[in-house]
Amino acid sequence: MNLSATPPRIHPTAVVDPAARLGDGVIVGPYAVIGPEVSLGARTEICPHVVIEGRVTMGEDNKIFPGACIGLEPQDLKYRGDATEVVIGDGNRIRECVTINRATASGESTRLGSHNLLMAYSHIGHNCVLGDRIVVANGVAVAGHVHIEDRAVIGGVLGIHQFVHIGRMAMVGGMSRIDRDVPPFTMVEGHPGRLRGFNRIGLQRSGLADADDGAVMKELQHLWKLLYRSGLPLATALSEARALSLTPTGEHLVAFLEASCSPGRRGPLPPARP
Repeated sequence: MNLSATPPRIHPTAVVDPAARLGDGVIVGPYAVIGPEVSLGARTEICPHVVIEGRVTMGEDNKIFPGACIGLEPQDLKYRGDATEVVIGDGNRIRECVTINRATASGESTRLGSHNLLMAYSHIGHNCVLGDRIVVANGVAVAGHVHIEDRAVIGGVLGIHQFVHIGRMAMVGGMSRIDRDVPPFTMVEGHPGRLRGFNRIGLQRSGLADADDGAVMKELQHLWKLLYRSGLPLATALSEARALSLTPTGEHLVAFLEASCSPGRRGPLPPARP
């Protein structure tokens, strides 16, 4: 028996199903609704008027702000009531009126990693997979089956098309239209969205810009010229990039673009004209 455990604190107006699993120190605020298949990790705080329904597994130290709705049925006409889920990691901040829908088909899940910030009124659609330390700004609509890699920053009031992939440490400018894949480490802006170069500030803050005495940044600059300024078809440029001795950063960029060009993917966004 853990004598130091702190029992959950549930406001008397909250509706918490007896079958829900609440970890040590969980706080459930006024008028919140917690369904029977919900599991909340230790020290997670559920603010007033939050609704968490369906099969939802949430890690530790999350804070869900007022009005958020997590785990409700997907906004997908193909949904037939299958048992699907939402899986959320640790240390996330999910702000006011955010919606995160569970997946569509049996056995599938919508996933959010750890230490992410989802700002007010953003929407994460069914079957999305988000990594760690991502920022999604206010009013962003992320359609179904979107993948967003670690440390991406998504600007406000924009839409991301179904099945799009957004790479690690990419930065997407507010009010852009994102209908194709966004390569890692890049900046995208516009309607339609176009590549504007590398996310230099993000690379500097992460330490990658100065890694190996600046060799990583020089490699990315060389790859940009090869992929987008050489005049070669992208497939040919990627073949030439494969002949280089790549750092893990360069390898990730090239592998992402190769996958983006494969059948069934939407393909990468093109660069803006010089």
